Amino acid sequence: MLGMSGGIDSTVSAMLLMEQGYEVVGVTFRTYDSIKESCLAREKGCCSIESIMEAKHNAEQMGFEHYIVDFRDTFRQCVIQNFIDEYMSGRTPNPCVLCNSHIKWGELMRVADEHGCQYIATGHYARIVERDGHVYLANAVDSHKDQTYFLWMLTEEQLRRTIFPLGELTKEQVRGIARAHGYVKLAEKKESQEICFVTDNDYRSFLRANVPDYEERVRAGEYVDAGGRVLGMHDGYVNYTIGQRKGLGIALGHPAYVTHIDAETNRVTLGTNEDLLATTLRFRIVHPLHPLIRQGEEASVLTARIRYRSQPVEAVLQKTNDLEGRLSFASPVWGITPGQSVVLYQDGMVIGGGIIQ
Repeated sequence: MLGMSGGIDSTVSAMLLMEQGYEVVGVTFRTYDSIKESCLAREKGCCSIESIMEAKHNAEQMGFEHYIVDFRDTFRQCVIQNFIDEYMSGRTPNPCVLCNSHIKWGELMRVADEHGCQYIATGHYARIVERDGHVYLANAVDSHKDQTYFLWMLTEEQLRRTIFPLGELTKEQVRGIARAHGYVKLAEKKESQEICFVTDNDYRSFLRANVPDYEERVRAGEYVDAGGRVLGMHDGYVNYTIGQRKGLGIALGHPAYVTHIDAETNRVTLGTNEDLLATTLRFRIVHPLHPLIRQGEEASVLTARIRYRSQPVEAVLQKTNDLEGRLSFASPVWGITPGQSVVLYQDGMVIGGGIIQ
């Protein structure tokens, strides 16, 4: 069962799977839209239906079954509610991580079982490798497109049933395959970097529209420095993220950055660029770390990534208990942000991760 978005990556994945002899069943899921059922029947009339119908048409053109599955209720309860709760708690969530583990694998695995599919596949740029009887998520060949950061929550059981057809390819190679099969327009299509349910990438407007008591909870508050000295007033803590410099609306005579957000007191701490450098972090362990981290060891040397585009940094992991871990970095890292994911690697393989506390 292939998850299809209508884009180039999942379409080329279908081509590759069929060439390798797999029997492909396509599925596209609705997670966040307001498409009317009459629109679906006509296959036109709504701008948000375009990608769904493109996936359907591509599947038909290649000659395999395609289904449209409505996951909107589950998506709202799991992904969107977490997104809202985290921001309203003064943290910065990563909704794609939850969507991948709970929707694209959790729900999709269930649909695959219903249709008798042994494996699920997606157009993500990642690989799966086996070592000593265990399977691991591993970096894609194309380091610029590698998406392991968003997939770290996948369990070994899920990985054993997963195929990543694009893991050994670069994006340019994928575009070349699409062109060679006559999908020239698709090969040139620009990719969206936005969160699928946040219009114009403006999370503030989304919260205002989806939090019933938003105006009561989000009020003007104090900017303070690290010592608690009041520097001025801000527009409400949810309007800011760690590391933010622009749009602060305050002049201090030097560049100021958001270094801490306190939802309970509605205070936003400002500091310098250097104040955002740190050598340690605590993270919440979501599921057991992989066997490559030897049991009983007090510390393991590995590399860690604290955001999608950041370079992995050498670190020492000290596992405090089954629920929490602590990382010490070999050199200072910038902008550690509560709510974001930290992903742990060893020899290019994902061996664990967690939510930064």
